[in-house]
Amino acid sequence: MWPARWRIKRKKSDTRRKVLLWAAAIGIIFSVLNVGEPLENLIHDWRDRLHPTKVSGQIVVVGIDTQSLEKIGPWPWPRRNLAQLIDVLNARGARRILFDLSLYGATNPVEDRIMKGAIVRARAKMVLPTMFQVDPVTGQKKSLIPAADLRQGVHLATINAQFNFAGEVRNLPYAVSMNGVEYRSMAATLAGASGKSDTFFPIDTSIEASSIPQLGAIDVFENAASVATVRGKDVIVGASSWLQRDTYRLPGGGLIPGVFAHVLGAETLMRGKPVVIDGLFMCLLMLVICFTLIFMKSRGLKLLAAISSIFCLTILPLGLEMNNMFVNIVPAAMMLAITVFGIARIRIKEKGATTNLLSGLPNLNALRQIPPPAGMSLTVARIHNFPEINSSLDPAMERVLVDQIVSRFGLGIGGSALYQGEEGIFAWFAQDISGSDITGQLSGLHALLTTPVVIADRKIDLAVTFGVDASEDRSLANRIGSALVAADEAAAEGVKWKGYDLAKLELSDWKLSLLGRLDEAIDNGEIWVAYQPKLDILSRKVVGAEALVRWSHPEKGEISPDEFIPVAEQHGRIEKLTLHVLDSAVRTAVALNSRGIDFTIAVNLSARLLGNPYLASTISAHLNDLGLAPELLTLEVTESAALADDGASVKLLHDLRAAGIQISIDDYGTGFSTLEYFRKIPATEIKIDKSFVSSIDRSNSDRLMVNSTIQLAHQLDRKVVAEGVETEDTLAALAAMGCDLAQGYLIGRPMRFTALAKLLLRQRGISAA
Repeated sequence: MWPARWRIKRKKSDTRRKVLLWAAAIGIIFSVLNVGEPLENLIHDWRDRLHPTKVSGQIVVVGIDTQSLEKIGPWPWPRRNLAQLIDVLNARGARRILFDLSLYGATNPVEDRIMKGAIVRARAKMVLPTMFQVDPVTGQKKSLIPAADLRQGVHLATINAQFNFAGEVRNLPYAVSMNGVEYRSMAATLAGASGKSDTFFPIDTSIEASSIPQLGAIDVFENAASVATVRGKDVIVGASSWLQRDTYRLPGGGLIPGVFAHVLGAETLMRGKPVVIDGLFMCLLMLVICFTLIFMKSRGLKLLAAISSIFCLTILPLGLEMNNMFVNIVPAAMMLAITVFGIARIRIKEKGATTNLLSGLPNLNALRQIPPPAGMSLTVARIHNFPEINSSLDPAMERVLVDQIVSRFGLGIGGSALYQGEEGIFAWFAQDISGSDITGQLSGLHALLTTPVVIADRKIDLAVTFGVDASEDRSLANRIGSALVAADEAAAEGVKWKGYDLAKLELSDWKLSLLGRLDEAIDNGEIWVAYQPKLDILSRKVVGAEALVRWSHPEKGEISPDEFIPVAEQHGRIEKLTLHVLDSAVRTAVALNSRGIDFTIAVNLSARLLGNPYLASTISAHLNDLGLAPELLTLEVTESAALADDGASVKLLHDLRAAGIQISIDDYGTGFSTLEYFRKIPATEIKIDKSFVSSIDRSNSDRLMVNSTIQLAHQLDRKVVAEGVETEDTLAALAAMGCDLAQGYLIGRPMRFTALAKLLLRQRGISAA
């Protein structure tokens, strides 16, 4: 059985199933029929701009460009010119010479013999073009190949390309079959790749055509510097003048000479054989994501699915393309769009509905829309085990359950209108009556509802509590929430009902206002640091202090740390607050030590920060910047915090200790306090809680505990600080036990820096005297 929070609500499942089925159908249609090709091409071109790449430089284009045509003559050239070009390229060390030019059939016999001679003389491997044309009437392929004399001792490669609906060349063939003969494509020949005949591969259009090395034919004839460009390279000769009209439309790049398309195809294959991932794979992946978004109740799972969908549609295809793998994401994107649209429609419909689909009762939306009646309290009943019970019943039995519950409410709420929410929530208005009368009324209703419900010979117990909101100056939406909070509190406390306490609302507002002003208070100086002195018991000198945060609010006055520190911890603001205190404390220690006063400073470290793996390096860097030796800083942590979080806290403490920072265990005696604890924590100091210290002159057990702790700590080479020292008798007892340091009102109350500095200077003056 699935957990209840993952169960699909049966009364909504039909609509949600339809959304999923529509999404799957759209994905399959777009994938199989390639309906979204224009959109996919646009997305693909956008991704190309994110990772432009350069060519390998192994292939050089020698173009029959406009300048060459002007100096040598108009196209077509006599074949003796091409023969001369072969001789020059061969002399300059080209590895292979390939032609993307019309060499079909025979021309002047003299010219053909000159061309043949150049081919025979060439040490470089020669590749000549072939292609086919489709007869518009018969649909038959007509092969166009070089003359027989020219084909001897050369390789033939097809220069056919595939054009899409927009006239773009996005795919090239591995090979083409013509009249029973298979010819590799020019791109595959250049790359030394192979593939099945009449199958195509995508061109990696992130490769920049402008990075292809190129020369004009006239440059080869006249410029000796071209030797370095062509030596050891594959040279492909092709038309590059717009006058020759041998141009292709490149995706996202306009028109380019056809020869460049073959080079881009070859560069694609040289990076590895492209892998085209079927769009149905992405559809299957997106189907899982859409199912999670539609049916799962867990917010964590929905968030994970949303993040996964973004990853699958953006980062994943980009990463695949950078590794020569291509995938069509449009079908998956359409599935997600259908799902989001469907969920939005369902939620709008649910939000606007005012009737519970199962019972026919008005729901909480209906309750929120009515004018609140005067002199009436809002009462909410929550059946806490309703989801678990509901998950084990079929639809018919669920209806029987709800009918029995509603009939029992009818007996107990005196004809008031009953509203039904989701997950076992019911609400109604009742006359304001005294507390004893409410208790009697709700106790009777509680007895009615908790009598076992019998469904098909099965007895079902209901766990019910009530919440009452008697305020009339707030919206019904707020009052419903308040009554639900009260019902939950009643369940937590084991009582039948509770009224909502408005004082809690005021306290909640106050805490939220504190949170909103916290950053501003740090910046404008409302939050400051007080210092409580620490006394070395043996020398009776103040040798350090604990830094304590204080907030002087301009309107509320002094705010207790017990009010704002928990709020900062709960809402992720404790790090800024701690670093503010640490900065002030370290600066104080630097200032005092620079005056020749040996002084250490202690700062409390929140348990929320012990999971931060970068904290040790952050604090070390700050100490280094301000010029304070790390051994002069002590960080105080509580026992429970030090051993929490599966060892992460302990690791951080070891990192701090390795950096030379002292570690003190605060409030010792109130947490774990075991030998295992002593072994794990790299503490240099134990701070005994004041609840034990303050009574050592009256309680024999506390005195024995404090004394044994001091002796054990000393044997483990740890110092001991006693906090809460308020009398001379307590201080004397600690001295007799060998305690190292004392802290408390007898030594000094928390004070500002100026008062601390005066205390230390006065102490130094007395010592000098």
